[in-house]
Amino acid sequence: MSFRFSARSRQRMKGVHPALVGVMEEAIRRSPVDFMITEGLRSPERQTALVRAGASRTLKSRHLTGHAVDVAALIDGKVRWDWPLYPRIALAVKAAAHERGVAIVWGGDWPTLRDGPHFELDRRVFP
Repeated sequence: MSFRFSARSRQRMKGVHPALVGVMEEAIRRSPVDFMITEGLRSPERQTALVRAGASRTLKSRHLTGHAVDVAALIDGKVRWDWPLYPRIALAVKAAAHERGVAIVWGGDWPTLRDGPHFELDRRVFP
């Protein structure tokens, strides 16, 4: 099955690094699970609010520079947060990144505070 991003998801990728946008565009076409972009570029004020709310632990988020996006799985048009959906999306994102030669980091691979919806460009390659 081939999915496509909505206009809203594309809007949420405004200001995101073109390499990451390209990876996500390819990933949505190959993913077995439909997904949307929930957030890309963030303002410092938004990041501060997320830290205060406990939804983030850093004021140095890759979202601040357009080097990260968050996604949400869509099942029958409804957002789902079930963990097993996110590794399936991640496989598509990682395959698209590999094919394009883009170094990507998935928050679901972090040893602590795993973040399944989060994808970012690797800091070592995209400072």
